[in-house]
Amino acid sequence: MNWLVVIVGAAVGAPLRYLTDRAVQVRHDSVFPWGTFVVNAGACLVLGALTGAVLDGAASSRLSLLLGTGLCGALSTYSTFSYETLRLAERGWKFLAVANVAGSVLVGLGAVHLGWQVAGALGGN
Repeated sequence: MNWLVVIVGAAVGAPLRYLTDRAVQVRHDSVFPWGTFVVNAGACLVLGALTGAVLDGAASSRLSLLLGTGLCGALSTYSTFSYETLRLAERGWKFLAVANVAGSVLVGLGAVHLGWQVAGALGGN
């Protein structure tokens, strides 16, 4: 029944990604893909916190499947990130394409680390 837990998480994560992406992007008059950037950073933060909580014994492996594999798997989107980066480069916005790659990697890693640290602080470790 683990697959059902993943499906439930993904059923929340996919529409959350779409709605968040649209809500963020309409607030920016820019070709930069801010919506995708925000959802990917948010998923990294949640996954970092969840991983820290699981390793501290504060969260179960089932919750990891629900939120990590299901929700974060559907919330984050590497394919859209790749497509939007390629589109920026093809349209001549090479600086923005490089900034998207570098910023996404750095912010993603920072968000995972921050989430992990927050989980550790809340868990007492």
